[in-house]
Amino acid sequence: MLNLKGKHIYLRALEPSDLDFLYQLENDTSVWEVSGTLKPYSKKVLQLYLDNAHLDIYEVKQLRLCICNHADDCIGLIDLFDFDPKHRRAGIGIVISDPKDRNKGQGAEAVALMCDYAFSVLDLHQIYANILEDNKASIHLFEKYGFEKIGVKKEWVRTSEGFKNEILFQKINSNVS
Repeated sequence: MLNLKGKHIYLRALEPSDLDFLYQLENDTSVWEVSGTLKPYSKKVLQLYLDNAHLDIYEVKQLRLCICNHADDCIGLIDLFDFDPKHRRAGIGIVISDPKDRNKGQGAEAVALMCDYAFSVLDLHQIYANILEDNKASIHLFEKYGFEKIGVKKEWVRTSEGFKNEILFQKINSNVS
């Protein structure tokens, strides 16, 4: 049986009450570099997104879940994106919103739960992550959970500091043929 609950966190679907959290996180310019965001989001646009969050991953090619602590506080988001059912793969991305909640193992737990879901329910063969080379915390997180570095995209992301390399990590589900 699939369990989206870990020792310290659980994953759940987005709810209409998450609008303020989503608005705050999506408009936090400190995470725009890793999310590829170029402009602020209005509450109206985010409400439309929430209104469609119930759509199936096979239809929208994305799944976003809230990462919640056991006090029921939403502390971050984890996504599967670019879902490709033919080739049985998807990208994964994660953000813990408050820096004081980072580096406590909650992100690792969320990645483990999402990978278990992707491999056991969606029957994916592989999951990949794109991480800027200076994001040491994310590199450590994905390596800790068994993702392997498989390539570097040179000067891939333009930032305020210039172009940065992006590292491609991959985890293969060895239990799937």
